Amino acid sequence: MSPFPIQEMTLPVALSGTDVIGQAKTGTGKTLGFGLPLLERVTVPADVEAGRARPDQLTDAPQALVVVPTRELCTQVTNDLLTAGKVRNVRVLAIYGGRAYEPQVEALKKGVDIIVGTPGRLLDLAGQKKLDLSHIRALVLDEADEMLDLGFLPDVEKIINYLPPKRQTMLFSATMPGAVIGLARRYMTQPTHIRATSPEGEGVTVANIKQHVFRAHNMDKPELVSRILQAEGRGLAMIFCRTKRTAADIAEQLEKRGFASGAVHGDLGQGAREQALRAFRNGKVDVLVCTDVAARGIDVEGVTHVINYQTPEDEKTFLHRVGRTGRAGNKGIAVTLVDWDDIPRWQLINKALELDFHDPVETYSTSAHLFEEMNIPAGTKGVLPRAERTRAGLKAEDLEDLGETGGRGGRGGRGPAAAAAVVTEERPARTRTPRQRRRTRGGSDLGAETAEAVAAPEDRSPQAPAAEESRRPRRRRTRVGAVPAQSADAAPVAEAAPVVAAEPAAVAEAPAPVTPVAEEAPAKPKRTRTRKAVAAVAESAVVEAPAAEAPVAEEAPVQPKRTRTRKAVQAAPAVAEAPAEAAAEEAPPAPRRTRTRKVVGGVVEAPEPDFQMAPPVEPVKARRTTRPRKAAPAAAPAPAAEEAAPKRTRTRKKAAPEA
Repeated sequence: MSPFPIQEMTLPVALSGTDVIGQAKTGTGKTLGFGLPLLERVTVPADVEAGRARPDQLTDAPQALVVVPTRELCTQVTNDLLTAGKVRNVRVLAIYGGRAYEPQVEALKKGVDIIVGTPGRLLDLAGQKKLDLSHIRALVLDEADEMLDLGFLPDVEKIINYLPPKRQTMLFSATMPGAVIGLARRYMTQPTHIRATSPEGEGVTVANIKQHVFRAHNMDKPELVSRILQAEGRGLAMIFCRTKRTAADIAEQLEKRGFASGAVHGDLGQGAREQALRAFRNGKVDVLVCTDVAARGIDVEGVTHVINYQTPEDEKTFLHRVGRTGRAGNKGIAVTLVDWDDIPRWQLINKALELDFHDPVETYSTSAHLFEEMNIPAGTKGVLPRAERTRAGLKAEDLEDLGETGGRGGRGGRGPAAAAAVVTEERPARTRTPRQRRRTRGGSDLGAETAEAVAAPEDRSPQAPAAEESRRPRRRRTRVGAVPAQSADAAPVAEAAPVVAAEPAAVAEAPAPVTPVAEEAPAKPKRTRTRKAVAAVAESAVVEAPAAEAPVAEEAPVQPKRTRTRKAVQAAPAVAEAPAEAAAEEAPPAPRRTRTRKVVGGVVEAPEPDFQMAPPVEPVKARRTTRPRKAAPAAAPAPAAEEAAPKRTRTRKKAAPEA
């Protein structure tokens, strides 16, 4: 087995301890070009046993450092170095973000010989004094053009400041612009620039990679890619996109079409990214949709097709994408889909790489030349037949728990059940809406039991019943000898006459329960005004009228309908001895309220009552606008109707006394 040109030219120079700048095409073995010199420069216990080193030269601090731009490349280089150093038992540790700190710190305490890491996590551990870089003998910048870019340059300079000034520095990459080489010489001492070329030709890409460039419409690309993936002889395939959103969308569409696909992009957690790569290496997934994070250094055996779903940004990205196939002497196919908007960008890439695709051919998913050039069977559709769906898929690969920092799950381990419990605990007692309050206060025949049924009892907390009792707008009580309130279809007003003819002694006791009922008066929502005043029966009755209005104001909102009568009911002669106050107090049991426009004519002077009237209730005096209930007509009203002027109700017309 013969070495690759970059390995044959680099190993003698690197083993001598000289700084090296190595440049070679993708897939030509650059990793072992710098990996073997690193393995030889570190001192391990096997060297002491063989007599090649002294015991005092052993240390648990890292002796070599490899800095890479991506996490995927970090794990790949680590695995290659572990495989190459297995004979000498060299300890290699990968340090990169997305994983928990604790396992990496524990491995550093046990002792490490070579560290492969990304700049961010290396600076974190070095700043916390958990990573000692003072014993580094060799530094390697893999993909040096990316590491010395403006994005990584500040971090690389900080890492170099932690290293001893006397060391060996090596830079390797497939693309090495002149500006990067000039910048790299600041950190190197008399470097040797080695540019290896393949014997097949002088092209920038490997000669065994066949290039295809098509001008395709963006809406037809998913269908076109689905047919390319069904070409004869296709093995593993990688599809590159410019944006993370496009990569996720294409992976989902291909999965719906029957392909075993996975995605690798920056929006995924490190565990999901490594799961997709493992499934791709193991053959459980044969289509990997990714962004440029997987375009550098990823080496997967069996990749036969690379599809540029979107035109790359520049020629360097194009070379690294295409270099994922045709590695280690194998053949591969590279397909680039150029949209109409990307024609100017592609022409610049084509000119820089000296390709022969200045004007790509307009191609659709049904074009005949597409089937011919890509070796697609005739009649192939955009959906994979069920008989060919033999891959296990991404879900067959286990998702490793890496202890990722900044997880996307719920905080504090709270699941949906815990969240529901918290919501239920913090939910206040359900109250009635304003509309329900209006229905229960007045203007409706809903009782207290109906009001309780309006609010759903199953949605209220255990404290809700007590709260509901305190918020009830009114309580209905009946007086001694009074008839309970009836519905709107109850008996007419004339039936209340027998109740008015009660004994004076019984009537005198009626105002006693007025006080608790008057306390509920402010809950009444409406105020009514009378258009005509009822003629007062006697002067003493006029003075004591406000006391009799209290029950009337309380019971008024209970009835749902109000009617107006144009003539008052004829007076009964048997009520001549009954005081006017007693008639007003006993009127509330009537289910309906009426308004009188005329007052009965003849009035007879009523005798002075021989019993003590109840004192007026203070809260009722302030309510001057409440309309009193219709008093029972007196048979012989007093002729002194002109003295009814002090009555506090508003009147429009006074009744003329009848002789």
